[in-house]
Amino acid sequence: MQDQNVTITERRRQTRNKMYRYIYDAESPVSKQQLASAMGYSLPTVQQNIAELLSAGLIKPGEVQKSTGGRPAVGYSVEDRIRYSVGISVSSANLRILVTDILQNELAYKNVKIRTFEENRIGRQIADELEVFLEEQSIPKEKILGVGLTFPGVIDRERDTIVLSPTLRMKDISLSAIREPVPFPVFIENDSTSGGVAEWIGLTQEERAEDFVYLFLENGIGGAVFINGRPFLGSGGRSGEFGHMCLQPEGRLCNCGRRGCLEAYCSAYRFTRDLGITTEEFFAGLEKGDAGYCALWEEVLSYLAIAVNNLRMAFDCNVILGGFVSGYIGPYLPLLREKAAALSTFETDGSYIRLGRYPTKAGMMGVAWHFTKQFIDEI
Repeated sequence: MQDQNVTITERRRQTRNKMYRYIYDAESPVSKQQLASAMGYSLPTVQQNIAELLSAGLIKPGEVQKSTGGRPAVGYSVEDRIRYSVGISVSSANLRILVTDILQNELAYKNVKIRTFEENRIGRQIADELEVFLEEQSIPKEKILGVGLTFPGVIDRERDTIVLSPTLRMKDISLSAIREPVPFPVFIENDSTSGGVAEWIGLTQEERAEDFVYLFLENGIGGAVFINGRPFLGSGGRSGEFGHMCLQPEGRLCNCGRRGCLEAYCSAYRFTRDLGITTEEFFAGLEKGDAGYCALWEEVLSYLAIAVNNLRMAFDCNVILGGFVSGYIGPYLPLLREKAAALSTFETDGSYIRLGRYPTKAGMMGVAWHFTKQFIDEI
């Protein structure tokens, strides 16, 4: 009898969860009548679950919907400020912090310059900066679901370590040591995998069914492969490490210590560290027609086209470009597509190459979603 009661209780929870998700995904407030019609539930069932969701503070009465005659129905929408998630991106010189609400809306953002990350104090440094940020933004700590951290490196879940991070010049870093000083639940993920998750979230339900490859272009280069709506991680968790596929044997020295990697040819370091300028200064000079910058960018695009064509040949799906470098590619996208198409054995256009929706904050948004999704799943 007890098992039967548990089953009935869980079935009711699942019904409530489905209704919440329907309201969550709706573009406008949803009425009880719409829920009953769309989901096949009786109106009393809908009314009961709406009452429970309202009582829990999970939804709120929305705008009164337009009436076609008679008394207009009240719509319901998600209460977006009931909980918050934090996403933090750790890079070689910056700590970027983002807070989102339940609907993945950005509430606050800060970019902190870090002179250097001390290997044994990474977690403490993160916790200290997060504390300052939350105070500055008046973010109530009791509403925070958790903190997601992204690192540019390979993560080994079994060993609970960052195996290797070439751009941070670190290896075998303990994840538990990073988590311990942070006073919230912590989830740690590769930056490019998190960026791919953010792009997936931004797709329509129909688009989410399509496979895609995500190429993450920042100071380092990574990526992610999404198959059937889920990231494919590989047997060792290293799937998507596109930055270290060799394009030029015995070529330029890469951060990983080997030569000829994609990262050595197309990362932001080509026009920042190597030239001693900022990304903004490079693209400003490029726009003005600086001959040296134009020649370098032509080379970067040529190697990027080789990499993108290789990904298309291997996976036969759309390739989405993300990371802060992708935010500058827009004016040059036709040229990149042209170069990639010229390399293809099977195609004459490169329209499969797309720019991501979130060039600068995808990783933070994707890793913050980990806790938002947990919250939604448990309703």
